[in-house]
Amino acid sequence: MENIPNCPKCGSEYTYEDGDLYICPECAYEWSKSEAEEAEAGLVVKDANGNILQDGDTVTVIKDLKVKGSSGGIKVGTKIKGIRLVESNDGHNIDCKVPGVGAIKLKQEFVKKA
Repeated sequence: MENIPNCPKCGSEYTYEDGDLYICPECAYEWSKSEAEEAEAGLVVKDANGNILQDGDTVTVIKDLKVKGSSGGIKVGTKIKGIRLVESNDGHNIDCKVPGVGAIKLKQEFVKKA
């Protein structure tokens, strides 16, 4: 029998295969076989355009972002050099130092590869 992966969202072992998709009956999450293969390969972080990011890349912020505890924020077009990718359950997979703000974690959907 083929080894079917556990659900990446809830961890259920009762997932099943339906054509090109894996489906979780407990949380109703669906994902493709190619996504499952990427997940097995390790942490894969993609920017807003779908480009794969790697440690040390330079990214550009695509939206004005508010920063908690700061009067200012991060403006659109800010370049961030030398990012580091980290595993995170809340979606903040980019660890970096933003000029004028300091060390911060960002979500991948708010940046694009420069």
